[in-house]
Amino acid sequence: MKMVTAIIKPFKLDDVREALSAIGVTGITATEVKGFGRQKGHTELYRGAEYTVDFLPKVKLEIAIAADQVDAAIEAISSSAKSDGGKIGDGKIFITTLEQVVRIRTGETGSVAL
Repeated sequence: MKMVTAIIKPFKLDDVREALSAIGVTGITATEVKGFGRQKGHTELYRGAEYTVDFLPKVKLEIAIAADQVDAAIEAISSSAKSDGGKIGDGKIFITTLEQVVRIRTGETGSVAL
């Protein structure tokens, strides 16, 4: 079992969700987060004053899946979250190993709990 964590642009959330549903992913947790990487933020104008936005709004997706679905999930997220031409700030995908999963309602464990 693997945990796929993806940081994407907020307006790409629906596209990514649809792409993951198409490959059989049944559950996703989405959290609104703020952060920066190479994009470094940007300068905005508000009521005539210029200020720097260091942390940019992003969406963090967490997807627990079977190990054999990882490559398909990476491809689905990459292709649907990528901007036209692939611009800085499109996001990142992290893959970690899940040692155990427990469904609280039934007590099921392992891959059947996914």
